[in-house]
Amino acid sequence: MSMPFYVPPEQLVKDRAEYARKGIARGRSIVAIDYDDGVLLLAENPSRTLYKVSEIYDRIAFAGVGKYNEFEALRVAGIRHADLKGYLYGRPDVAGKGLANAFSQTLGNIFTHEIKPYEVEILVAEVGTDREGNRLFKVTYDGTLYDERGFCAIGGQADTLTSNLAARYRDPAPIADTIRMVADAFGQVEEREIDGWEAAVLDRTRERRMFRRLTQEEIAAALG
Repeated sequence: MSMPFYVPPEQLVKDRAEYARKGIARGRSIVAIDYDDGVLLLAENPSRTLYKVSEIYDRIAFAGVGKYNEFEALRVAGIRHADLKGYLYGRPDVAGKGLANAFSQTLGNIFTHEIKPYEVEILVAEVGTDREGNRLFKVTYDGTLYDERGFCAIGGQADTLTSNLAARYRDPAPIADTIRMVADAFGQVEEREIDGWEAAVLDRTRERRMFRRLTQEEIAAALG
């Protein structure tokens, strides 16, 4: 009788984490940042139809990097979760923290129990009635949940982008100035021409559904 193949648990976790990080590192980064009327989400994305930033609920947006089919499945599950809670309780009861916790538990279970972990990082943004009410949550491939303030980056260059933005960001500015600041940070970090932009805002001045996708003309006008 042959002996079963044995892998130490710590080595298995290390290998899964390394596998997931390599997949995420190939993904192009996304930044969420406060501006004076809400939250801006700006991503490098050459596609005009495969979106990385989407609406989840009235005040909540979702962004994902890594394998498209994996973070798209999470996005759809998040919409269903939010719709069900809003129907059973009330629309104001749907909060970004609850969604981020659900994503964290899902990714944690997949990382622990499935053969292959998800190669994704996701971001949940929620706009409040004022700047202090804004919420930014980052969830990594293993389900680790981070509560960020002011700005947050995910994807291959997230750490370098975060350091660059920390040196630039002071207070929320108008939308055009914020787009230019984040785009300049992308340019310095990537050290190449950015291959297309995708942008959306959570605008607290809008009625109920506060998510709005920016057109390419609006992005180009902001970048001058």
